[in-house]
Amino acid sequence: GSSGDKCDFETNLCKAFHEFNLQPGWIRRNGQSGIGPPYSDHNGNDSAYFLSLSSEMQSSSATLRTNVFLPTDEEHVCQIKFYYWVNQMSGTLMVGLQKDAEDTVTNIWQVSGELHDQWKAKTITINSTEKYEV
Repeated sequence: GSSGDKCDFETNLCKAFHEFNLQPGWIRRNGQSGIGPPYSDHNGNDSAYFLSLSSEMQSSSATLRTNVFLPTDEEHVCQIKFYYWVNQMSGTLMVGLQKDAEDTVTNIWQVSGELHDQWKAKTITINSTEKYEV
C-alpha cells in the first residue's frame, strides 16, 4: 500500500477494499454485536468495528479483495499489517497475491485455527514487478 494508509473499518471498508464490496460471508461488526467473540477489537475497544465471518460460513470460504496496487521496487515496497483472530472453529485464514498477468492467486501466508483467544498482529512485505491485488 501507499505510505501508511490506515484502515480501521470505523466508517467504511477503507480505500484498500472496493467500497462496501463485502463478499458474502463477511460482516462488519463490533464486540457489542451479540454474535460472540471477539468481544472487542485488538485495542480492547468493544465499540470499534472489525470484519468477521458470519456463522453461516462455517463450511465454506469467503474472500476479501483489495484494489489494484502498483508494482513495487526499491523505493516502493509494500507492507501490509493487520490484526487477526482465529479460533479452532474458524478454519484457515489465508493471504493471497494475484498479479496483473496471472489468473491464479498465489498463497503467501496462512494460519489455521488456534487455541489462543486473542488478537495477533501480522506484517507481510510484498514484492511484485507488476500490478497486483491482495
